[in-house]
Amino acid sequence: MGHPTSGGLVDFTSEEFWSATRRPLDQATGLRPAAYTDEDFYEVEKGRLFGRAWVAVAWMSEVAEPGRLLVRMVGDTSVLIARGLDGALRGFINSCRHRGTELASEDCTVSRMIRCPYHRWGYGLDGTLVASPLFDEVPRADFDPAELSLLPVRVETWGFQVFVCLDEATPPLAEWLGDLPERMGGYGFDGWYVHEKCSFDVAANWKLITENFQEYYHLAWVHPELAKVSRVRDHYRYQGPGLYCGQTTTPVSGDERDDWLVLPPAPGLDSSDSVSGRFVAVFPNLTLAVLPSHAFVMRLEPLSVGATREHCAFLFPPSTDPDTAADAFEATRKFWIEVNNEDVDICERSHRGLALGGAPPGPLSPRFEEPLHRFQNMVADCMT
Repeated sequence: MGHPTSGGLVDFTSEEFWSATRRPLDQATGLRPAAYTDEDFYEVEKGRLFGRAWVAVAWMSEVAEPGRLLVRMVGDTSVLIARGLDGALRGFINSCRHRGTELASEDCTVSRMIRCPYHRWGYGLDGTLVASPLFDEVPRADFDPAELSLLPVRVETWGFQVFVCLDEATPPLAEWLGDLPERMGGYGFDGWYVHEKCSFDVAANWKLITENFQEYYHLAWVHPELAKVSRVRDHYRYQGPGLYCGQTTTPVSGDERDDWLVLPPAPGLDSSDSVSGRFVAVFPNLTLAVLPSHAFVMRLEPLSVGATREHCAFLFPPSTDPDTAADAFEATRKFWIEVNNEDVDICERSHRGLALGGAPPGPLSPRFEEPLHRFQNMVADCMT
């Protein structure tokens, strides 16, 4: 629940711990250093936040074919995501109903059955127990395969992303996202495809990475080249009801650098989407940077209190031919990687400062850091 201090134990799930976060924006401070660096906080967070939230876990293309099986960690829980022969997407706890053995250790493709490596119990891709070799040689009257299906996990999708939720009490994904699917509906994300994937390991707490994405206060100093195409004065809030934090650059500038504008735009965009960059952090662990011609999307996987893996993907609308766009994409890709490297450096420095110095949190900027206040209250809602 907490960690020892000079005044005793701190309860990370009490409203007292979050009192400065709960204040109005013009009176609030950032999170305490413990929220980013304390091992006990991280252990509580894995259960209360990642155990309750709709967590982004995969690209739709990773589990498109029947028989495809993904293995993902959600908090401390290992989850299987399976595409059935009927085309349905389902989730299960990665544990055999016989003696609890891990069913799969990595992503794979199976023909018709998920087999336990220990005693070869087999489960259909819908989770039902269909094979228990030799178990009936000495029959048990209470043995009922229908009661021994894999334990289900909630799985839903939006656009190009798969989400998992471990808590039955959490509202459906559509309610979690609020107006975001409608707000971004003009892009037609269902047809967008992953052109290239990459990953980066970052020596920083996952919250520092999404918070950095959510504010543009640092833009001119950390990203001087990015500030030429995404000017500070062109940033606005992009927000409605839902567990996300959004901002927009309208318009995207191309007079000094055109790295974001060299690819062909998606057809049919309205007058705002066709000139804007949308930057949305879906709580807790997904960030979307959507331009008229492409998207750079990042899924954050916490590895420890001070380490995060960024699973990144460049996505194109269906109208873009990857072969004819190869040269233009290379310029866009290089620009994004340079920007991300700058973000990685500053996030790692932030983590070191919090872990090795731990100055108490200061005031949030009402102009630039409203999304952080929103995000940090989402964290508090899950933790309390």
